[in-house]
Amino acid sequence: MPATGDRPAGRRDLGVLALVVLAPIWGYGWVASKVALGYCPPLAFAALRAGLSLPCLFLVLLVARRSLRPPPLAFTVTVGLLQTTAFVGLSVWAVAEGGAGKVAVLTYTMPFWLLLLARAFLGERLRGSQILAVGLALGGLLLVISPWTLHDVRSSVLAVAGGVAWAASALVVKLMQRRHEVDVLSLTAWQMVFGSLPLIVCALVVGGAGPQWTAAFVAGLSYTVLLANVLAWILWLYALRTLPAGTAGLGTLAIPAIGVLAAWLQLGERPTAVEAAGMVLIAAALALLAARGGAARRAGVGTDDGKLA
Repeated sequence: MPATGDRPAGRRDLGVLALVVLAPIWGYGWVASKVALGYCPPLAFAALRAGLSLPCLFLVLLVARRSLRPPPLAFTVTVGLLQTTAFVGLSVWAVAEGGAGKVAVLTYTMPFWLLLLARAFLGERLRGSQILAVGLALGGLLLVISPWTLHDVRSSVLAVAGGVAWAASALVVKLMQRRHEVDVLSLTAWQMVFGSLPLIVCALVVGGAGPQWTAAFVAGLSYTVLLANVLAWILWLYALRTLPAGTAGLGTLAIPAIGVLAAWLQLGERPTAVEAAGMVLIAAALALLAARGGAARRAGVGTDDGKLA
């Protein structure tokens, strides 16, 4: 792949545009899920969201003329169980239990869990700015959850667990990329095949009330499937391909902020002063990591080798 400076300016501009469009789509997705969950049990919604995304993703593979052959099976199944079964299941459950904006912020602590997992399993050392970022994030996490209030704690724990599962799936992807050439779009589609099956089976076994097919539910489900899952993944992959990793990372900072703002405006979820302070700390930590990644890229230290910038 050519260096960033060699990329045509038009492609870079389109990459920035992709991020500009992506942020509100992913940010509002938390609110859309909260609305849909008013008419559907969490497990059934998670199964529908993952299952209905499958034909769309494979259609994209066909249109893009990508191979339909699955990536290495053991890695792909593991990623699916972590990224779709655990992450989607836990995050949907968290939104059903608590505030959409708060869940969005707590889920996006994923990069910090990934740093700690990479330290434990890949032997990657934490540098000075990374240690500071983890410290800021943990402090913000404590303020957002506010366990001493005993309010919304279960939802917060579920959201954090979802972030940890997301980070674990990213760690497995890094290990996979060290051994195999992997098409990310193909991996996204096939991991969802294996990850959605447990959600579908559990939803069928648990049974209970099915969704109420109201206009609001159909709109929320359609949004999460077509926009927050399929279109957002395409935009994200394009941004990663055309922009430096640090720039792409900075572009995601707006996602939890938009989630909080949208939940405030539409659902009346107003953060407390303590929660707001914690969210600011987490955002500052994310910005610090993204800035460090951009500086490492400019210095010629790539991130494609599986290292965390």
